[in-house]
This record gives sequence, structure tokens and C-alpha cells, in this order.
Amino acid sequence: MDGRLKKIISLLEESIPDPCVELQYSNAFELLIAAILSAQCTDRRVNEVTKKLFKRCRKPADYVTLGGAALEKAIHPTGYYRSKARSILGLCRKLEEEFGGNVPSSLDELTSLPGVGRKTANIILGHVFNKQTIPVDTHVKRVAYRLGLTGSEKPDRVERDLCAAIPETMWTDTATRLVLHGRRTCRARKPLCDVCVLVELCPKRGLQYTG
Repeated sequence: MDGRLKKIISLLEESIPDPCVELQYSNAFELLIAAILSAQCTDRRVNEVTKKLFKRCRKPADYVTLGGAALEKAIHPTGYYRSKARSILGLCRKLEEEFGGNVPSSLDELTSLPGVGRKTANIILGHVFNKQTIPVDTHVKRVAYRLGLTGSEKPDRVERDLCAAIPETMWTDTATRLVLHGRRTCRARKPLCDVCVLVELCPKRGLQYTG
């Protein structure tokens, strides 16, 4: 790991000492549902919805019993509620039929579930099953590109570049810090460069790092 990247990670560790996902959950299944609902929706809105939803549905069979119409109504505030409901019902049926109602712990099995892509699977693996992963969402992609940690904005390439540059033991925490830094400071519109701890290391806005 080169000196500049080491400094970036060190500053992120200081500014974000406790890198946790902002979705509220108590187990792998809840995080899986919340992650699906978070597509094109803020975590705060998702948390408002799941606070009630998770009391009503505690396991995959509960969602299947609830049915599409009632689920669509329950998750309506998150947007794209019809497609999200289809994905949730599909994955719940598959969890019941193929995995005994349990969330699997491998990338291939997770991505075989309806509505679960690589990013969502990596979130589950990293934050529930304690595997080192780099889920690439819009924030990770944007911040990594602006910092020059990747030359691509394609998620699969960004993931490969970050995995190659960052020690594996630091993948999950670093990715989470990039997400939080992107939300709080390095925003898509009007990034808060004046208060950014990384500004002097940023090729877009800062100075040439010589450390």
C-alpha cells in the first residue's frame, strides 16, 4: 500500500472511527431485506419503513404469507415498490425452498437470490458473516474515482482496483468509511471540500501529496 493511500485510510479512520452501515437490522435476513429496499432510497427512509415491517415479518415465510399487495403497501415509501416486492417475495420463497429459511453465507448463493446483486451480497458477507469485502455503491464509486484510487466508474472494475490496492484485512471497514464519507462530505452535488479531511490528497481539489 503506497504512502498516499495509507494516509487516506488513516484520515478516514480518524474522522470515522466506527464504520457501521446506517441501515438498522438485527440479523442477516433483516439486513438483506433492508439492503434491497435501500436501492434509490435513503437509509433513513428505509429504517422508518423497516421499523414497522420487521415487527410484522420476522422470517421469509411471513413475507410469503403477507403477499404482494400488502407488501407493496408496506414498502411504498421506499420507491420502486412493485419491483422490490417481487424481489423480496422471490428471494423469500427461494430461502424457504432451498436454504431452510436461512440466509446463505457465500457470494454465489447470495447472488442466486432474486434482487440480490454483488453489492448487496458483499454487504451481507462483510457486515454479518465477517468476511472481508468491498461493496461498491454509488458513494464508493464516486469517492474512489475522485481520489484517483480507480480510473473507472464501473462497479466491478472499482472493486477490483480497491481490492488490489488495499490490504484484505481492511476491505470492509475502508469501504464503509468511503460510503459514509461520500454521504457526509464528498457528495455528488456540492461536495463539502472546505471541511474535507482528504482535500489535500484529492487530485480533483487538493494539493500534490509528497508525503
